[in-house]
Amino acid sequence: MVKNLLEKLKASLIGKLQPEHLRRGELGERAAKKFLQQQGFKFLAANFDSGRGETDLIFRDGDCLVFAEVKTRSSENWSRPAAAVNAARRKRLSKCALDYLRKLKNPQIKIRFDIVEVLLADGEVREVRHLPNTFNLSKPYRYG
Repeated sequence: MVKNLLEKLKASLIGKLQPEHLRRGELGERAAKKFLQQQGFKFLAANFDSGRGETDLIFRDGDCLVFAEVKTRSSENWSRPAAAVNAARRKRLSKCALDYLRKLKNPQIKIRFDIVEVLLADGEVREVRHLPNTFNLSKPYRYG
């Protein structure tokens, strides 16, 4: 009981030292992970960093490997969260996905890139939107 209390206190203090945008990002990633698992996706990895890019979440959806980019926002006043996944970001995600596949010894598997938008209200998750198969591997990259 004391150990659990100490762990909660430690987590609370660490969270307060962390910048707000990172706290929001972590909240969004947790919500996206939970949402996709509830949809039947099998969780494989979080925050995979290959040195050439980072993927927020990796899942298996049936016979498909899913690289999910999570975008968390407190408002949509300027644009939808998915709009932040521009050409440069898609290129980094593509490189990272290929690095992950190389690590798995290039299995014969379908891949796709999804975006999960997480909207917050007063620091709480208000809505989660899953946008499957949002983009393909950036040119000139190919797989399979």
